[in-house]
Amino acid sequence: MARILCVGIATLDQVFAVEAMPQRAEKYRAHDLAVTTGGTAANAAVAIARLGGKVGFFGALGEDRPGDEIIAGLEREGVDCAGVRRIAGRKSPLSAILVDRAGERVVISYSDPELPGSTAALPRSLPADVGAVLGDTRWQAGSAHFFRLARETGVPAVLDGDRAPREHPEVLELATHVAFSAQGLRDLTGSDDCRAGLESLSRSAAWFAVTTGAGGVFFRDGDIVAHEPAFTVEAVDTLGAGDTWHGAFALALAEGRGERAAIRFASAAAALKCTRFGGRDGAPSRAEVDVFLAAGARPA
Repeated sequence: MARILCVGIATLDQVFAVEAMPQRAEKYRAHDLAVTTGGTAANAAVAIARLGGKVGFFGALGEDRPGDEIIAGLEREGVDCAGVRRIAGRKSPLSAILVDRAGERVVISYSDPELPGSTAALPRSLPADVGAVLGDTRWQAGSAHFFRLARETGVPAVLDGDRAPREHPEVLELATHVAFSAQGLRDLTGSDDCRAGLESLSRSAAWFAVTTGAGGVFFRDGDIVAHEPAFTVEAVDTLGAGDTWHGAFALALAEGRGERAAIRFASAAAALKCTRFGGRDGAPSRAEVDVFLAAGARPA
């Protein structure tokens, strides 16, 4: 079985379920609470593990209690955290998240500006069993480092483009596959039109896509922009859905699926995640995705 390396941020998330988003400064009560690991790359790693993949995570955390909880949470899910560097005097990332009855969320996060820091301690080559690398934009230097190694080895290098990579724009050229959020594509291209935004990137050697939630996935298919619809589900919590999508997509590529088949697999995993509260805790198992697809689930 191929192993996936996920590179980027891991957080400790406190996820509050509320009836509606606060509109003024006063006290509010939540009707549910989940305390779990989060973060773009870490959520993707958990999704991969639940889908049956082998996965290792590279990032940096403080030597503090939240860091201990993050590591423990990831390891319980089967994520190899040997690549996590602990740094004394630094604070591990934390997030407070509100999720309303429609499944929409507001995220308030803190990341120590000194994390994750240098790439000097990262390996100089990929282990032989690595089938893909997934990097986020929270640690762009780390993503760029591993993408170079992936290019040298000839394995997929997937960038979760939830925002434009201003600090290290070379990750766009080093990645073999870039899947933006709608906001990330807009940040980079200035266009609110997903098709136009993707078309403006057509000269790059990378494969580009943009995930739009219920609007499905637009992607470059040769000289055209194609579209794969999303699956229709009753959303309870969209937190972590995009991260689940990227993890499932990277795993599918590592298993040898083509891009369109990988999109469908990833979209099914993300749809199931949206039906469950708790951020990444709602990521589905491989059996659940297989049953969902075998039962005749159809995109919207």
